[in-house]
Amino acid sequence: MNIILLDHIEELGSVGQTVKVKDGYARNYLLPRKLACLATEKNLNFYKGLIEAKQKKLAKAKGAAEIQAQQLSSVILTFNKKSRDQDARLFGSVTNADVAEALAVQGYEFDRRKVSLSEPIKRLGEYSASVRLHPEVTATIKIVVDPEVSSKDGARQ
Repeated sequence: MNIILLDHIEELGSVGQTVKVKDGYARNYLLPRKLACLATEKNLNFYKGLIEAKQKKLAKAKGAAEIQAQQLSSVILTFNKKSRDQDARLFGSVTNADVAEALAVQGYEFDRRKVSLSEPIKRLGEYSASVRLHPEVTATIKIVVDPEVSSKDGARQ
């Protein structure tokens, strides 16, 4: 089925593109959510103004996202986690939700789904994560996981 995309969809295309997708994907997901419309001449003429407006809006947002990506590239997030001493494995892990929460503390509000780790962090060390700010702009941030320092001074006497 040929459709016209009304919104950017990762790994499918951007606003205004005509793409061919499976019928079920179009009927059950894209069309009910108003992410696409059928690729007919009537629909193309009807949605032409909407598509152009969205493309202009995305172009403006891209400029702002590039500036924010430069700011984020200097951010270093440090997590202090409990770990086993002999092999540096963490009790638990650092996930994309933890990274999004730490960024929110520093004043950067993101949905956790925009933060991408190659896999959950389960060992001490230095890692990187990417934050998708715009369909064409991604920022990379540095993550440092240090061992938690426990104070045993006042614990028992």
